[in-house]
Amino acid sequence: MTFKAKVLGREALTRRLNELATAVEKYAAEAKLEIAKEAATRIAARAPRGATGDYAASIQGARLADNPDKKQIGITQTKDKDATGVFAEYIWRFLEFGTAPHNVAPGGGNISFSGEAQMHPGTAAQPHVFHTWRAYRKAARRKLLAAVNKGVREAQGKR
Repeated sequence: MTFKAKVLGREALTRRLNELATAVEKYAAEAKLEIAKEAATRIAARAPRGATGDYAASIQGARLADNPDKKQIGITQTKDKDATGVFAEYIWRFLEFGTAPHNVAPGGGNISFSGEAQMHPGTAAQPHVFHTWRAYRKAARRKLLAAVNKGVREAQGKR
């Protein structure tokens, strides 16, 4: 059995939805950037410092569109023009998860290596990215939903 429905006032509905989407996108884009910057600040505060502190200083939150040379890890490419992320030096994954003991001699990484091994003892994990994000995720979600609601209220003419 097939049903057909006619939407009365479709043009008005379409116009209202387009107004709503514009207002919501404006406030959501601002909130996303603010969330990314706040997450980067929190992650940098918990990041290992080392001798120079360069790694912690490299952590920043920004729009993906502003960083086309950066590679996204663990996610598919997004079509959201306002998508944001937290960017850091490539060593973040070694610090976050640690490394196993391994041979660091030239050519020591392949199976046919026959020289004298120079073993690196590995490094202990220093988790600072995912733990910090998990702790902040609920507040970030509330901040984004508040921005969306603000856009909806503005589009409906309410304050």
